Amino acid sequence: MSNLDREAVPALCGGRGFVVAEPVRELLSPRKVKLGESTEVRRLLPNLGRRMVGAWCFVDHYGPDDIADEPGMQVGPHPHMGLQTVSWLHDGEVLHRDSTGSLQTIRPRELGLMTSGRAISHSEESPRSHARLLHGAQLWVALPDVHRNTDPRFEHHAELPLVTAPGLTATLILGTVDGTTSPGTTYTPIVGADLTLTRDADVRLPLNPDFEYAVLCMSGETRVDGVPVLPGSMLYLGCGRTELPLHAQSDASLMLLGGEPFDEELIMWWNFIGRSNEDIAQARSDWMTGARFGEVKGYDGDPLPAPEMPTGPLKPRGRVR
Repeated sequence: MSNLDREAVPALCGGRGFVVAEPVRELLSPRKVKLGESTEVRRLLPNLGRRMVGAWCFVDHYGPDDIADEPGMQVGPHPHMGLQTVSWLHDGEVLHRDSTGSLQTIRPRELGLMTSGRAISHSEESPRSHARLLHGAQLWVALPDVHRNTDPRFEHHAELPLVTAPGLTATLILGTVDGTTSPGTTYTPIVGADLTLTRDADVRLPLNPDFEYAVLCMSGETRVDGVPVLPGSMLYLGCGRTELPLHAQSDASLMLLGGEPFDEELIMWWNFIGRSNEDIAQARSDWMTGARFGEVKGYDGDPLPAPEMPTGPLKPRGRVR
């Protein structure tokens, strides 16, 4: 999924200097962003004051939207570099096309994982004949410097491993929870899991104390370490936890995101992650001139133009504003 802001603002993030090295309870409010003509998303990362959780650097939550009489998601071809995209659905379908030739329909609780590496372009759309509801999340993972120029690739994992406990089913998106590991390719110590809780469930989910964590509420009402977290909001939890208490006040779904705090400082501008102003400027030029990012075939529409670069140079900074 693209960042469609026409006046892209650089997100200056990364570096361990601003990692909270102890458990906290920091509730993050979303910013509403239009995605195309018919989809509005709630942007949780980057957020005012909190730019990353481990290597997770971008989180959009959308829906549930009734798109029975609408085209649904329609995001034309656009570029990415220096990151992975994670497509995650609870309702609906998204048709993915990319410049490596991938063509794949992603359905609820299937993992669509695109590694941009040095350069890729893709489009995302609701199929012409689609389900009534569209509900999901789009997330980005920053690639470390040693892997940021890797070959682009797309993975689709229809079957993912589960961790179960009374009242809880956890679907492993990336990384490992309680000894169970996702097949998705990772480049840093990271975890992502979809948690389904039944009403009145009281569970304690094991965590890695070296990771920082956040929980995104997809639906229902849950108390996360005692804090009410409602749909479309995210609770940042810091580091130093060995377990996470969860109490479901209704049937509920959450996304657990975490990872080892990301060492490197980054620049995230539009759909690119780089380390310098020159990285970003070159990527924008390559996209606008048709170089490097390849061609998405089969999408009925034009590629998205890049915003204008800022007047001042982009510089990498720390993890928070």
